Amino acid sequence: MALISITPIPARVAWDRDARRPRTVSWGAERRQVISLLGVRDERHAYRPDRGPRLVLDLLTERGRVAIAWRPEQRRWLLDAVEEAGAGVGLAA
Repeated sequence: MALISITPIPARVAWDRDARRPRTVSWGAERRQVISLLGVRDERHAYRPDRGPRLVLDLLTERGRVAIAWRPEQRRWLLDAVEEAGAGVGLAA
């Protein structure tokens, strides 16, 4: 399935320092265990700082893929996209 972009939702990210990737991603009442890091898109040098440069991680979780974005100007992670199969589950902030 494909990732579906959503209105960004604040997310909490717990890191696994040994694996050098997120361990869990949480938003609202939803919490997902991360299985692997599928990709990294570094946009921090593609935009002016006031336009919102970000770092996007594409993650495989126990219930499908999610994309999270680090917004340095806001100093927080945002859930940016979810797989269609999980798009209606747990997205209320």
